[in-house]
Amino acid sequence: MARVLCISTRSTPVETLSLLSHQVTLAQSSEAALRELDSCDVAVVDARDDLAWARSVATTLRAARQEAALLLLVPVNALALLSREWGLSDFVADGSEPAEFDARIRLLVRPQDAEVLVAGPIRIDEAAYHATLAGDPLDLTYTEFELLRYLMQHPGRVLTREVLLSQVWGYDYFGGTRTVDVHVRRLRAKLGQYDYYIATVRNVGYRFTSAREVRE
Repeated sequence: MARVLCISTRSTPVETLSLLSHQVTLAQSSEAALRELDSCDVAVVDARDDLAWARSVATTLRAARQEAALLLLVPVNALALLSREWGLSDFVADGSEPAEFDARIRLLVRPQDAEVLVAGPIRIDEAAYHATLAGDPLDLTYTEFELLRYLMQHPGRVLTREVLLSQVWGYDYFGGTRTVDVHVRRLRAKLGQYDYYIATVRNVGYRFTSAREVRE
């Protein structure tokens, strides 16, 4: 069970949290959240009613505690607006199943000393900034490495091209979403027979998966 701080303009915590086995505390302002921040494992910032307010809260909390675990609850139509500048640890889309919400929380409270990502033959050593495929070095550009790492950090999650642009290329990148497709194509080529780990979700984006799926 995690200690969850829910920061929301509403008078009650996010409804989904009441369905989970976590200890939930409510704060309705940045000031109140700062007083509770040191005693929580995860801070959930509710952006459903006011996106600008939620961004202000998130950046304030991040400035106050660099290591804070910040999870943003965001409307689906606002996903493209997220960026590194928000200072988020992760996000979950409004309307997600309770199990997805719970998984996001549990991932944020797990020990942070694990710096190796592994999926079948694909292995990323974050500390060494090194990737291997079936034990052999995987020659990736900086952007390809960051793209693969972000996909592996969110297994099973559908990631839109806009989200990938903001999280991998950065909020100030002015290129179009076509850039994502080009880099995914190059990354798949380097994965060779294991290219199916990056699945296409038609008309939406991509998902990191261990199952073979139909691709565009």
